[in-house]
Amino acid sequence: MKKVIVNIERGNDGTYGAYIDENPLSYGLLGDGKTVDEAIEDFYNSYKEMKDYYLDENKEFEEAEFEFKYDVASFLAYYSNKLSLAGLQRITGINQGQLSHYITGRSKPSKKTAEKIEESLHKFAEEIRQVHFV
Repeated sequence: MKKVIVNIERGNDGTYGAYIDENPLSYGLLGDGKTVDEAIEDFYNSYKEMKDYYLDENKEFEEAEFEFKYDVASFLAYYSNKLSLAGLQRITGINQGQLSHYITGRSKPSKKTAEKIEESLHKFAEEIRQVHFV
């Protein structure tokens, strides 16, 4: 089973798309939605429909495992109900106002800033992973 990277991005119209940039599969898949969850659900629905089509046509279907990667705006919007902007500011060192601009699409982070956000979140996740209660 191939592991395939699926990009989640927020469009200019505020909707989300899920797509495979460099597709190693013999078929294409897309997902769209008003939210990240809807885009992922639509993506998996496309996968199921493609699998059904291949089975109906007696063609061999190539199974895949998907890893979803987000642009900064999509990530922040998706996790905004779990991570507050104040908390993200403390984790990343990036001002809440600037994070808000990324979510709304008023501005996009530079590659360096996106990497800083990603590294800060990974460091925080590692700290949380080490928590054990007695």
